[in-house]
Amino acid sequence: MKILFVHQNFPGQFPRLAPALQARGHQVLALTVETNTRPSPVRVVKYRKPDAVTIEPRLTRMYAEVSERGLRAAFAARTLRERYGYVPDVIFGHSGWGETLYLKEVWPEAKLLVYAELMYRTTGLDTDFDPEFARPGLESRISTTARSAHLIQAMVQADAALSPTAFQAGTFPPELRAKITVCHDGIDTERVKPDPAARFTVPGTTLTFRPGDEVLTFVSRSLEPYRGFHTFMRALPAVMEARPAAQVLIVGEEGQSYGGAPKDAESWKQKMLAEVGDRLDLSRVHFLGRVSYNDFVSILQVGRVHAYLTYPFVLSWSLMESMAAQALVVASDTAPLREVITDGVNGRLVDFFDVAGWSAALTEALADPARYDPLRVAARATILEKYDLQTICLPRLVEFVEAAGRAG
Repeated sequence: MKILFVHQNFPGQFPRLAPALQARGHQVLALTVETNTRPSPVRVVKYRKPDAVTIEPRLTRMYAEVSERGLRAAFAARTLRERYGYVPDVIFGHSGWGETLYLKEVWPEAKLLVYAELMYRTTGLDTDFDPEFARPGLESRISTTARSAHLIQAMVQADAALSPTAFQAGTFPPELRAKITVCHDGIDTERVKPDPAARFTVPGTTLTFRPGDEVLTFVSRSLEPYRGFHTFMRALPAVMEARPAAQVLIVGEEGQSYGGAPKDAESWKQKMLAEVGDRLDLSRVHFLGRVSYNDFVSILQVGRVHAYLTYPFVLSWSLMESMAAQALVVASDTAPLREVITDGVNGRLVDFFDVAGWSAALTEALADPARYDPLRVAARATILEKYDLQTICLPRLVEFVEAAGRAG
């Protein structure tokens, strides 16, 4: 088959699937934006960077922006068809940025698959979850509703869709849910696993950690409320007072991946340090910024306890990877986590907003690691049983794509 992946940040969610399909003899191509410089496991063609959109009103501007991106992807598709005679059997694109919106107009004979990551809602998900930062009112609800327009359009056009978790699939309207197959992208459990020889040295220091050390870890692409950074930071003073030998490794950049910037600080990191920094021994709190994947894995392997929080939103790969590394995960008791973690069985669940509860749970886990060894073992077993890349997820993903091609 001829299989085309479409993703502005390719390989995005497809770093293992695209080469696996190519290895099975399919002709695999990826379409991405010209500014994407990420290494690709398959051949790539690029579309022109979308023009800036200045349309008003601001509340509905997003559709114009994603439509512009869809236009650029469609123009590139037209060139592929008219100049090179390229017609894919299957197109598999992420629906989030509008790239798939007009591809059926170029290739009506192709089967269109979309990666259905999340459907926005005005209630019950991320936008109204955190009262400290929520912006209630009609304008906010209109903006959220408008952000869903292109996602609904992409789902209506698609022949089938894929969501990584049941929670994320469940955010879509019931009338569209029948199109969705639930299958996680998969965790490489051969790469991410316990390693008694693991070591991590804090950059610029001689401070080196190994498994068994009293290390608390926190990982997020960006340090922001969507991933509970504010709750974690507010819980830290009591934890560090109770555990004077504990060291804290925090991975993440200071910008925003989701949600807005703080109004009264340069970043959420700076805002939270202004709030609680004078109650922390900052010589034991290590902000690492973005780290290499090798360092990320080592950090998980040397950690005694891993804290993970999220709004009702997309579940991070890092949560699954921490479990694969056999970390003791203390996580927020929010819907995405309940799908993966059972409190007291393969991790701990704590109310997202309960700062005192977080302090207590983290302190207890740091103080008595042997008590939680069964939870660590069960955490990795969960990943091996349900989310392992090679034995569970990749075969299902390959079949998902190939079945679409056979149906055509």
